[in-house]
Amino acid sequence: MSDHGGNLRSLAEQLGCRPDDILDFSANINPLGPPADFSVLINSHIDDLLHYPDPECRELIKGIGKCWHLKEEEIVAGNGTSELLFQLIRILPIKRAVIAVPSYIDYERACLVAAVEVKRIYLDPDDDFTLKPDQLDSELKAGDIVIIGQPNNPTGQLANRQDLLKCIQKNPRVFFLIDEAFALFNPSYTSLAGCGHNLIVLCSLTKIFAVPGLRLGFLAAAPDICSLLKEKTAPWGVNTMAQAVGAAWLAKGINKKKKKEKEKEYIEATTVMVDRQRHTLVERLSKNPFLHVINSRANFLLIRSSHPEVSGKVLARILLEEYHIAIRVCDNYPNLDERYFRIAVRNSDENNRLVKAIREIFNPGLKRKEAPGNKKRTPSLMLLGTGSDVGKSVLVAGLARVFLQDGVSVAPFKSQNMSLNSFVTRNGGEMGRAQVVQAQACRLEPDVRMNPVLLKPCSVVGSQVIVLGKPMGNMKVMDYVRYKEKVWTDICTTYDSLASEYDLIILEGAGSPGEVNLKSHDIVNSRMGQYAGARTLLVGDIDRGGVYASFIGHLVVMEPWERQQLAGFLINRFRGDISLLDDAHNYMFNHTGKPVLGVVPFLPALGLPEEDSVSFKAGLFNSGGEKPDHPFIEIAVIDFPHISNFTDIEPFLEEEDVVVRIVKSGDELGSADAIILPGSKNVITDLEFLYASGLAEKVMAAAEQGKEIVGICGGFQMLGNSIHDPHGLEGQGGAKPPCLQLLPMETILDTGKTLTRKSGIHEPSGKRISGYEIHHGISNIHGKPVLSFEDGSGCGMEKGRVWGSYLHGLFDSDDFRRWWINRLRKGRGLVPLAGGAVYDLEPALDRLADTVRASVDMDKIYQLVDL
Repeated sequence: MSDHGGNLRSLAEQLGCRPDDILDFSANINPLGPPADFSVLINSHIDDLLHYPDPECRELIKGIGKCWHLKEEEIVAGNGTSELLFQLIRILPIKRAVIAVPSYIDYERACLVAAVEVKRIYLDPDDDFTLKPDQLDSELKAGDIVIIGQPNNPTGQLANRQDLLKCIQKNPRVFFLIDEAFALFNPSYTSLAGCGHNLIVLCSLTKIFAVPGLRLGFLAAAPDICSLLKEKTAPWGVNTMAQAVGAAWLAKGINKKKKKEKEKEYIEATTVMVDRQRHTLVERLSKNPFLHVINSRANFLLIRSSHPEVSGKVLARILLEEYHIAIRVCDNYPNLDERYFRIAVRNSDENNRLVKAIREIFNPGLKRKEAPGNKKRTPSLMLLGTGSDVGKSVLVAGLARVFLQDGVSVAPFKSQNMSLNSFVTRNGGEMGRAQVVQAQACRLEPDVRMNPVLLKPCSVVGSQVIVLGKPMGNMKVMDYVRYKEKVWTDICTTYDSLASEYDLIILEGAGSPGEVNLKSHDIVNSRMGQYAGARTLLVGDIDRGGVYASFIGHLVVMEPWERQQLAGFLINRFRGDISLLDDAHNYMFNHTGKPVLGVVPFLPALGLPEEDSVSFKAGLFNSGGEKPDHPFIEIAVIDFPHISNFTDIEPFLEEEDVVVRIVKSGDELGSADAIILPGSKNVITDLEFLYASGLAEKVMAAAEQGKEIVGICGGFQMLGNSIHDPHGLEGQGGAKPPCLQLLPMETILDTGKTLTRKSGIHEPSGKRISGYEIHHGISNIHGKPVLSFEDGSGCGMEKGRVWGSYLHGLFDSDDFRRWWINRLRKGRGLVPLAGGAVYDLEPALDRLADTVRASVDMDKIYQLVDL
């Protein structure tokens, strides 16, 4: 350890690790990190670095004066406060410094450099080193300077304000230097700045705003002292960036009682958190009979160990070497010895990690017999994206299959997925289809814990919210934002439950972590990665263009802790010669310090289900043309605005004698051999679309011509006589458009939701089928069901060539799909084909894994997850 905390580079060299791998309790910095706009402010002032800083620091000093109620001539801004301290001691007409110890070691060092005698006042350890100002009276004489920390570093104790003011007023020929470096962490503290002509106050802004690498502070004193100090100080003492961010933050004020929420949020959130976490730390550490904890008023704690073998110094060595945790040994503070150590107050998870480590060190048996709740956190990796549909889901599946092939027990996790493409598990829970594919990549049964929250949009401003497989109802956007904090607890509990069963969890984010309008209530991107303790990779789709600018832009809006989590970048869907990217990758590393860990090539016709309707609506599902050896049949699929479970169509893309066309209007329907009306999350609104687009008329005309018309789930309901929505599940009242009246069936939308998996027989063909049902509708059909299930139930109906059912995944069954295609071929006078495609995801997953293994630095990935 050095004379100060926070020297992580030196500690990392000793350990042979990265500084980021060390959990730093040795430096007392705001555990919340800098304010959210820190990166934005830095980047917005980059061009100002081309000019000299303002030597007068006018905007910064204006902000300080406003917040501390000082005149500008009573303020000197500095590069932190250490520089001001050392310079002040040199220029003041003083002969001796009176310092109550223990105290910040640079007080004495500044005096030593200036050849000023030091008189120590030794504080009583049995009274927790509390300073009583009247102790000073008998020691003081003209020409002295008294240096006091309010609160004291390292004890965290505060001298009584009124007693201190009395002492200052009683000794007008003595200077009093009050260091308020940690005062802003105390919500009840009122600064002494401006309270006396012989009073000088130092205030560090570095610690409260968490910018130790930038450094910022000021001195408040009588105008003559400030003027003298400015005369003796070199110009440009505060750099451009420090002035800019300090002025911006102070312009908002530091008053913790501000009425405007955004102005008070940062300081108040800091003091509330620090107070709560400090109290918890004191309570938990005090249970150790060998530890005496001084109840501090700052964001740190001074602790004394009375263990015969584990002094503070020994504890610090063990914590660093075995746990990579740094604490501050206090044996170089006057009046302290190697029994004493100081720890910062950090966030809950980090504090828990420290307490657990200390408990194990003082009770070695705990390491051998670890309680279940203290099990080591499961290794994890998280893929974030520069936007939606950049390939995160597919890459999670690919990485998962690679780890599985290597013998690692791995599972996928996405805390919140917004998709109309869902699946029903064997236990009747509903989850996102993407996590189902990822589960198959891991060769696991789909489990709703892999996707605890599923959002199914049902309107422009609202979604159905499904938690752990069960619907919680429809919520508008702001209702769901408020609900997020409640469901966050469920997400964390679910993650812990899933993670406890596997060697590795691969998490997937949603959209982009750079969406600044969503960051404050994030439950799926960086916050989830932080909870899981995951290193993150940022995925970008180079096929869209602008991927490198997007990477850099994301780092700009990320908070420091997010950038620390980020291990590097993955480029997806590259076409061409990878060597052409070398310069760009070097630029990225030089600009961000983060490497590109893989370039995954564009994989056409991968054969895996798409995550959501982006690709479908982009027309990527339209398949090719007629083959010379096999004249094709054509299937038209209606593209509803609220289409759901469009993966029902995907098996047809594997068939070489089938062309699939996505249609949005009656003019596009053409002369298809069959028309499929897929699932819908808002049947009534999509039925309105059917009429408005001219498709309803064309579908009914096709039915009269004997064309095959198939409805699945919502599309099945549309084929009936009527749909009733008595509970307003899909909109508010008003006239409803008529159904297509092609099947003798009435449907009522009910509040209960059917979620079930089914297997059975397609009666007309005798072929086995299986799939799942997800619907609110209860349909009364007149006639024999077209599907008969093993549990004795039936579903769907057929009238001529018009038929449908609620069963999703019906066409996944290879034998039934080929039978149905051949029925269409016979209708065209074509010869039926034997065999046909095998809709099996396993070859596609293995092919994906081979590509990922060849194009991603898997050695580095293994290092990231510590496997």
